[in-house]
Amino acid sequence: MSLPIIIDTDPGQDDAVAILLALASPEFEVLGITAVAGNVPLALTEVNARKICELAGQSDIKVYSGAIRPMLRPLVTAEHVHGRTGLDGPVLPEPTMPLQQQHAVDFIVETLMERPAGTVALCTLGPLTNIGLALVREPRIASRIKRIVAMGGGFFEGGNTTPAAEFNIYVDPQAARLVFDAGIPITLIPLDCTHQALTTRARVEKFRKMTNKSGPAVAELLDFFERFDEQKYGTDGGPLHDPCVIAWLLKPELFTSRDVNVSIECESELTMGMTVIDWWRVTERKANATVCRGIDADGFFALMAERIAKLR
Repeated sequence: MSLPIIIDTDPGQDDAVAILLALASPEFEVLGITAVAGNVPLALTEVNARKICELAGQSDIKVYSGAIRPMLRPLVTAEHVHGRTGLDGPVLPEPTMPLQQQHAVDFIVETLMERPAGTVALCTLGPLTNIGLALVREPRIASRIKRIVAMGGGFFEGGNTTPAAEFNIYVDPQAARLVFDAGIPITLIPLDCTHQALTTRARVEKFRKMTNKSGPAVAELLDFFERFDEQKYGTDGGPLHDPCVIAWLLKPELFTSRDVNVSIECESELTMGMTVIDWWRVTERKANATVCRGIDADGFFALMAERIAKLR
């Protein structure tokens, strides 16, 4: 039986690849895609989500527009990484599929309250604003979520937006704190894990040589996306963050992890958005997340290539 999922996202080239991986995987029933402001403003992320659905030939997927800004702080975006549109690289046509009228937060709450408890998983690829707002609107959803699988944070690897903070958590640390304090089963995939999943030239070429539309589009997305991190880290290729969320649900055996406490810093401007991960269990704080630290990168890219080759 397929797993019902909601993908909460701020596309983003790596978000786009994650969405394609999910749409190519029969293990999932994608109930909807909810857009949030993050990598680029909301007016672009909701368009980008629909562009990706149409690229995959799945214009029947429902896309909802969500939070236009973080809960308390001004919006921080990342056009310097993702380009002006968020999906710079391939030329993708403007979407013709409609945006749903319902607000993303209402859709999340309604879906979780109507579906049997413990059946719907949330795949969060961007700032956690929509999920935080949904928890404020209807706290009972916390006990109904099967699991949240989130890309975000970092510990030994540090941050990628400030020395202490990774982008998704930094953009809306208050929402992240709400989510991590809610008692929901969470798998966190931080930079420590995603920085091992590098889009090397050889890995990208596999997508470029595919005879469908989606494979070469993925190669063009990654060509643009990786340029920033290649300069920054001096690596062959850049880390591919968000598809790790979908891969964990498909093949958790690709990852190594530990159940530990994750707390979110919301007071200090110096370390705002830091994920304080008690990896060595030096506090008495109760474990509230499964934190991934390692990934079989070859297995991960093989899974992606196998699935995306099946799209149109």
